[in-house]
Amino acid sequence: MKFNKIFKKSLHQYEMKELYSWQNETWLSLQGLRSRLPNALLIKGAQGIGKLELAQNFAQSLLCESPLQSGLPCCECDACRWFEQGTHPDFRSIQPDALNVADEGSEKESGKKPSREIGVDQIRALAGFANLSAHRGGYRIVLLHPAESMNNNAANALLKTLEEPTEKLLFLMVTHKPQQLLPTILSRCLSFSVATPSRELGLAWLKQQGVDHPENALAQSGFAPLQALHWAEEGEGTEERNILLAEIQRPMQLDALALAEKLQRSPAVLVIHCLQQWCYDLASSKLAGRARYFPQQLETLQKLSSNMPAIRLLRFQKELLTAKREAYHPLNSKLQFESILLSYRKLFV
Repeated sequence: MKFNKIFKKSLHQYEMKELYSWQNETWLSLQGLRSRLPNALLIKGAQGIGKLELAQNFAQSLLCESPLQSGLPCCECDACRWFEQGTHPDFRSIQPDALNVADEGSEKESGKKPSREIGVDQIRALAGFANLSAHRGGYRIVLLHPAESMNNNAANALLKTLEEPTEKLLFLMVTHKPQQLLPTILSRCLSFSVATPSRELGLAWLKQQGVDHPENALAQSGFAPLQALHWAEEGEGTEERNILLAEIQRPMQLDALALAEKLQRSPAVLVIHCLQQWCYDLASSKLAGRARYFPQQLETLQKLSSNMPAIRLLRFQKELLTAKREAYHPLNSKLQFESILLSYRKLFV
């Protein structure tokens, strides 16, 4: 699966911007930690809600020489200018090469795809930084994003640093999949949850961005405004979702093999994610008479779920969870789609 472009912004050129409208309370909570910062702060929450930008602002504010009363960086001092230019001596950013826009040129030259993992060499390269005193006498900050992309060797190398932390060394680890991190790493982090914004705030923001049909975009993104904006602007997955939805609304006529053929070039994760949302709404419409992700299809969902045994739907949802884990390294997307679509059709037999 391709990394979303909205998350591909390089940390080497970062310009501070105002907080998103839904982050004000979260920012206040972060400010409450300034006087008792741990050695590692795990910033977790759903994908597409601005966790990375929040962590970047927090890192800059900690390094800022004259932060504002709100805690935001002043953007005028030497520290802020260095940070925005990517040259602050007390700040390091670690992320997969696939997320570094600056590496796109090297991909074309070498013919090699940039890694989607944070490798052990990237973590080992922090050794000198972690053991030196801060140039400005304050914190030294390492921002890792997304933390779950560390491979096993990188995670074990990081663990050694976390086990023997030096004074005023802060790791900001951003993740939307904390369950994929080593339990030993989780135990050495202070967990900080970032809530998904309310529907009202998400809709208001999308309308300000000029998104057509913001209600649909927000719901299908799982109420993550940045993800919704990305899909609206890039159209990523739109065609696949439309093809899939048109077919799964009439399961008795569904030709699983033909549909798998149509979808075989689609990112498997997007297809399975859409099926997961549809099945969630099948259960929700059956048990509560509501649809979270596809409210326009509520009547269809209720008809489809009315005579469906709930246990059968739960089993299929477990199958989708397994399929989604495997989707990141599918041997054959077409065969995977055939399997889950045949299972979906059996729900209604």
